[in-house]
Parts: sequence; structure tokens; C-alpha cells
Amino acid sequence: MRNFLAGLVFMVGASSAQGQSGELADLAAQTLDASGAPAVGVMRLEGGEPAIGVAGFRAFRGDAPVSEDDLWHMGSNTKAMTAVLVARLVEQGVVRWEDTVTGYLGPHIEDIDPSYANVTFLHLLSHRSGLRANVNNVDMIRFGVRGASDEPITEQRLDYARRVLTETPQVSIEDEFLYSNAGYVVVGAMLEAATGESWEALMRREVFLPLGLESAGFGAPGSSEAVDQPRGHRGGMFGGLTAVEPGPAADNPPVLGPAGTVHLSLGDLAVYLDVVMAGMRGEETDFLSAESWQLIATPPYGGDYALGWGVQGDQRLHAGSNTMWFVQIVIEPETDSAAVVAFNDGRINRLQPAMVEAVQALLD
Repeated sequence: MRNFLAGLVFMVGASSAQGQSGELADLAAQTLDASGAPAVGVMRLEGGEPAIGVAGFRAFRGDAPVSEDDLWHMGSNTKAMTAVLVARLVEQGVVRWEDTVTGYLGPHIEDIDPSYANVTFLHLLSHRSGLRANVNNVDMIRFGVRGASDEPITEQRLDYARRVLTETPQVSIEDEFLYSNAGYVVVGAMLEAATGESWEALMRREVFLPLGLESAGFGAPGSSEAVDQPRGHRGGMFGGLTAVEPGPAADNPPVLGPAGTVHLSLGDLAVYLDVVMAGMRGEETDFLSAESWQLIATPPYGGDYALGWGVQGDQRLHAGSNTMWFVQIVIEPETDSAAVVAFNDGRINRLQPAMVEAVQALLD
């Protein structure tokens, strides 16, 4: 039984069994009972073939069962996709890995702290930039309000970048690891300055469309008018659960997109992970070169975090949560296998024991 716990990286009923793997439908039901979540999705990917199981309901105390094709919020698993986006633009000659914060944002932010003069995409994507984890809570609330307005998202990201880049580093740049959502927002602002396009538009064109990820989008999935997709849940005041309908309150502010707002189906996640693992095994594809995949899979400054992936032996892993969802991904490129466990519930401490058991069962 594999022990993957040391490398975990966090951020932030009835079974609908049609088309599912019987074994994984049973595992999903067991995980549902052990976790107390409204719904659970599990996936095993081996040799490019996904097996999916789901159990539970889209909303707590609702009557709409979760389905195999439903959408799940990926949270910080988005970070690895942002690294892939940078790699795509590097291979096109739009940006370079060694390009700096000041090179792209200096013309827009006059008072960047001089300490960041040589901070590059590699520093930011490996959490070695020295930047704080997030802006303060008051600013986060303000960005939530702005995210629901018509203000261009590129302007919001530039302002977010200004708020963190004008501060002194929190830790020693390059030498120390500090998990930073802010660093990924700065990456997004840099790409937007380089291209004139939003991170969302770049993701659609460079990642979702080439890989055929038709279900992929941003923010909480589904409609507020009907329970047509799983809804995220947060713990209630007296220990219960509250389903959060899609809208501004159902996700972090859109400004955090590069750090964690993607949603997609487990089937499309399997397509994405299959390409990732093939590339990390050294296979050349039309999507990215083996050299780029190797760079993404390797910590550039030592330690156990590469570009959007935690590293433990032959495994690459990450977990994501926007406090209303929780999705754990573990991939083993050399054995061409992966495990995914997804909850529409953000109570990580309560869910984690059941998640661990489910991932170990999938990998074994």
C-alpha cells in the first residue's frame, strides 16, 4: 500500500451508477459513508483508460443524484494547468521561463519592491518567489465585489499584483518555499501583460481547446436556477452543511483564477492527466515537448514542489479546495496510473481520512 500522505499539497446517500465501473461505484459509496460528504466521485486511470464511480447527491438534502458526467471544482489543481499554459506560450516564443516580474509588470507598477527584480516564472510557479500566500482578508472581500462587477479581470489582476509586489518578501527568494496563491495571480498578470489577453481566454485557447476539454470552465459549475450540477458545501454554524448555489459566493474571487478556479468533469480530467503522464514519461506530443513536461515535473530549486505538482518519489500529486470543494489527484507517470477523489464539500479535516483510504484503494 503506497504512502503518499507526506507529499500532500493543499490550497486552498444513493448512487447514480449508470455507466460506472461497478467496483468504483462501490468504492464511491463506501467513501461517501465514511466522509459524510453530500457526493463523492472517484476515478482510476490506467493505460489511458479511466474508470469512474460516483455516489451521493448534488446538494445536501436534495434529490438530484450526482452523475458520472458531472463537473467538479478543481481548486488549486488549477495551478498545474497554469504551468502548462506558460509552457505552451514558451514553446511559441511568446514568453520565456527566465522572464522576470519587472520585465512585464514594471511598466504598469512603478513601486515594485527591488527584491523581486530577478523573480521569474520558475520562481513563481514553484512557490519560491518570496511572495505572501494571499492578499489580506479585507482586500479579498473587495476583490470578490469587483469580480461580480463589469471591471475587466485583467485590471483586477494587475491591481492584485501591485498589492503583493510592493511589499517586501515574506521569505528568502529561491531558497525558501512559501505556498503562494498570490504568486500564481502574478503569473496570470504577467501573461496578460505579455499577450493582451486574459488568463481565462488563454486557458481556453491553449489548454482546453487543444485537449478537447469541452466541460472545462471557471468558477462554481452549474446554474443557480436548478440543481443541474453538484454544488459546493461549507460547514454550517451548528455543524451541519450548507449548499452554496452558483454565483459570486460560491467560489473565490475570479482574480484568483490562475491559482484555482477551473472546473471540469472527471472524464475530461482523465484526458488531461493522460497527456500529462505521457509527457512526463518523455513521450513527444503535438501539445508540448518532452523537455517542457520534464521541466514542469521537476522542482527547479530543490525541495518537493515542481511547477503545480508536489513531488514524492515517482508520484506527482496535488489537492485543491476553495473551502467548498475538495479534490485530490495523485499521478504515477512511469506506471501510467492515476487516482482522483473528489468531494463537493470543503471540510477537509473531516474528509481527509476517507480520502486517504480511497486513494490508496485506487492505487492498489
